[in-house]
Amino acid sequence: MQNVSRSYKNKGSRTRTIRRIVLSAAAVIMAYVVYAGVVIWTFGAKAEPVKSDAAIVLGAAVWDGKPSPVFQGRIDHALWLYEHQYVDKLIFTGGRGSALESAESEVARDYALARGVPEADIVIETASKITEENLSYAQAAGEREGLSTYLIVSDPLHMKRAMTMAEDYGMIAYPSPTDRSAYRTLRSKIPFLLREMFYYTGYVVLSPFR
Repeated sequence: MQNVSRSYKNKGSRTRTIRRIVLSAAAVIMAYVVYAGVVIWTFGAKAEPVKSDAAIVLGAAVWDGKPSPVFQGRIDHALWLYEHQYVDKLIFTGGRGSALESAESEVARDYALARGVPEADIVIETASKITEENLSYAQAAGEREGLSTYLIVSDPLHMKRAMTMAEDYGMIAYPSPTDRSAYRTLRSKIPFLLREMFYYTGYVVLSPFR
């Protein structure tokens, strides 16, 4: 009977230990989730319109050959930076959703040309699909043009992840979140924030393995 009693006690002790480990892990995860959410939310309020060689506009959806409201907000902000001489060049990023569609960057270029930006001041890349590619391909295109300093243009809630990636690429870059974001209401911001928390966390966790 003593052996049986001792066995039950050991099992109970192991169960309590496992429960404590699980609860501790859950607490750490929850704390990080809250931290990531706060960092992403507050980082988007930062703007550093430092005089730079070019603005890199991160790609977004195109609707029927025109910029979506999200993309237009980013492009309009970049045009403002250009018109106020914060940048000398505009780098538009974003590839094609299908072979029959114009690339996001091509649509952005046409939008800028229609608003008086000389073609010589526009650089595009047409291959990127995700934020990491937006930045790496834009950096390569910029280097070919002799550019070295950049303002990164995107929606405020996208800026933390974008700037983390830019830093990892060794870019001399500054955040310039658009004040024309299509995500203006809390109802639209919360899903965007949750999505960014997921992608930002995934990027940070996987970074050591890249």
